[in-house]
Amino acid sequence: MAEDKYREAISRSAVTADDNFVAAEVKRLIDENLEKNSTEEIYKFLFNCIDLTTLRSTDSPRSVADFTEKVNMFETEHPEMPNVAAICVYPNFAQVVRAVLEVSEVDIACVSGGFPSSQTFPEVKVAETALAVDGGADEIDIVLNLGNFLDGDYQEVCDEIGELKDACREARLKVILETGALKTAENIRNASILAMYSGADFIKTSTGKEYPGASLEAAYVMLQCIKEYHEATGRMVGFKPAGGVRTPEEAVGYYTLVKEILGDKWLTNEYFRIGASGLANNLLTVIFGTETKFF
Repeated sequence: MAEDKYREAISRSAVTADDNFVAAEVKRLIDENLEKNSTEEIYKFLFNCIDLTTLRSTDSPRSVADFTEKVNMFETEHPEMPNVAAICVYPNFAQVVRAVLEVSEVDIACVSGGFPSSQTFPEVKVAETALAVDGGADEIDIVLNLGNFLDGDYQEVCDEIGELKDACREARLKVILETGALKTAENIRNASILAMYSGADFIKTSTGKEYPGASLEAAYVMLQCIKEYHEATGRMVGFKPAGGVRTPEEAVGYYTLVKEILGDKWLTNEYFRIGASGLANNLLTVIFGTETKFF
């Protein structure tokens, strides 16, 4: 049965599902490395990994255009600094960002697939994704179907991700696991494996909406899955914490785990992103040494 191949992929994993072990390992890695990683150079790198995000009910073509113009202005006013990695918006605003954005190094990311709940018709998810890519999106962030996953319908989960991957065409696909809803190391491990098995270019912690956002413990499990998957297939999958990552210290925590588990090869914004809105100003405040509210 096709369903068996998904359970077989999960059964082959040696990634721990022991929540207590995960918590202890996270504490050890952070205690040993956080302070030495809290440097201006790393703060600048983290700024360059931000998916600068606006996902509000009040977003409009004008507000998104203004949001994008700030990224253009930052390039002009601070040429000595790297810019953010991407601007992340709702899919109906892809064309707005594409029309206004003047910085070629900054990508356009769109949430899609019935974000943030993933509760709509599969045909709508595919159409929304295709329309976002047509509008100029370089990257698509979707939410794994939690209902089907928790029901154990892994084939449905994977088929949907595969269809949305096809709808992305050349755009990269980030799959949000919503780790705050999955809760356990075992669920997070299994969801990570299924997402990568189905073609995810990135796995991402959270939407930042209904459930608790990113946690270092969830990140640890996801990163171990990425490492194992890379060793088995040779394919590098990116990692994106999102939801509640606001302070430089929190961002350095995720940097530390990526560095210690995956190594320097992943320390580029091609494979490491942070979904955030407030983090950018907080990093700039530390880098510039004065309170900064640029974005």
